[in-house]
Amino acid sequence: MMEGSQSSTADDRLRWNRLTDKQRACLELLLERKTSKQIARELGISKYTVDQRITAARQLLGARDRDDTAIRYGRLKQICDRIAYDPVELPDTATIMPSGFADDGPSNVFDLRETSKSVDRLSGEGAPSGKIWRHDHRLSARLTIMATILAAAIIFLLGSLGIAETLTRLISG
Repeated sequence: MMEGSQSSTADDRLRWNRLTDKQRACLELLLERKTSKQIARELGISKYTVDQRITAARQLLGARDRDDTAIRYGRLKQICDRIAYDPVELPDTATIMPSGFADDGPSNVFDLRETSKSVDRLSGEGAPSGKIWRHDHRLSARLTIMATILAAAIIFLLGSLGIAETLTRLISG
């Protein structure tokens, strides 16, 4: 199986490297005993895509079924997903270094926290439309959304035409 000799570790490493990040994301949630539908909702993809990724991972891992896939992935993760690091040696006392900038800092440096907030807004997490148009809405919900958008566009167009007509009357006398 997966545990054993040096060749087993090499095989495990090869299997681990062949798993895609998207498959690993699905398998992580599979380890939490989530259904394909729950995984799909959490990752923002379709249930069909989740099933495809888990099936591909199951074949790659040589597992019999979904539970065996989760067990094998959990073992692989313990073996291959370790962070190798060197211990950090910190000095006993901190020393202040001169910066060379007036007032101890350049004026054109931006705050990374502000950038991450902007990215969150653009990615849809904070955007008002992030929850409106989703791929897993029913057809009736999509049609309702489209009808609402169309009605708003018609009202805007008619309002604009009314303003244009009024301005034309005022100008022509």
